[in-house]
Amino acid sequence: MPTDTVNTATRQTGVSLVELIVFIVIISVALVGLLSVFGQSVANSVDPIVRLTAMELAQAKLDEVLARKFDENTPTGGVPACGSAEPGAVACAGISPEAGLDDVGDFSGQVDTSVTGYTVTTQVVEAGGEIGLAANQARRITVQVAMPNGETFQFSSYKVNF
Repeated sequence: MPTDTVNTATRQTGVSLVELIVFIVIISVALVGLLSVFGQSVANSVDPIVRLTAMELAQAKLDEVLARKFDENTPTGGVPACGSAEPGAVACAGISPEAGLDDVGDFSGQVDTSVTGYTVTTQVVEAGGEIGLAANQARRITVQVAMPNGETFQFSSYKVNF
């Protein structure tokens, strides 16, 4: 009995060496791109914390200054306002930094470096003309915070002699 032998060619399936190398190169390029984006986002994630700290420092200093009376000669309660035409009113002393820190002008030129990496600078100027009053009837308080990354943040407010 004759037997017919059937040639069955077995086809091998798989990946050639060239295909494997191309795959590795493509994955490597994609991975480098993803990791660089991830690294950049991790580095920038600290920025909001730095800015928030600067805002908190500026607001705290501004609140501290605004809590003080307008002028050295302003009486307790603010009435009669110094420099006004009201009976019993005395002349305003002006902006003169003093050690007591009991009025707004005492903070002018103050520099605070108590928080590492941050510099808080306070300036007080006569600014009534900016808001439609006599020049010496309002003071603009500006608090500027220099952040560790070199940027600055600034808050300003007015204190009026009422």
